[in-house]
Amino acid sequence: MTDAREFRNALGRFATGVAIVTTRTPDGEPWGVTVNSFSSVSLEPRLVLWSLAKKSYSLEAFRKTGSFVIHVLAADQEHVSNRFARGADGKFAGVPCTDGIDGSPVLPGCAAVFQCRNTHQYDGGDHVIFIGEVRHYDTSDREALLFYKGSYARAANDLTDLGDLVRSEYAAAS
Repeated sequence: MTDAREFRNALGRFATGVAIVTTRTPDGEPWGVTVNSFSSVSLEPRLVLWSLAKKSYSLEAFRKTGSFVIHVLAADQEHVSNRFARGADGKFAGVPCTDGIDGSPVLPGCAAVFQCRNTHQYDGGDHVIFIGEVRHYDTSDREALLFYKGSYARAANDLTDLGDLVRSEYAAAS
């Protein structure tokens, strides 16, 4: 059996999007966390999922909420991802949010935004899996921020871009 780091590195071979999930605590405080565990579940009804480590500082805020908003970050939002990835307070300081349909904070400039009712929570080993019913969504034409092999990445838009990417990766490895 391999160790946890090797397993995590193997999982990192699958490129994912980067998202921020926001909510409001029962006392009205805005809360948010960066995740890359977002996925679709069902088209009818419209269901999505994301997961959060049981040891996360943010877990109780999301366990106790009736709604959350998933923000698929745009390629130029690395700084926003980094801000919400830290465990400290003050993540929303200076961020021009609006309130979503259920009062959860909505961040500007994202590639897509999904406003969800928190319908189910499941044990998932060392994580809790949250299922949300999408009540409203918005999209833009902005390129999404990706995470691959432990780093931020950008998607190749066509085969020409992919060829350039492969050539640059090959040159860097030589």
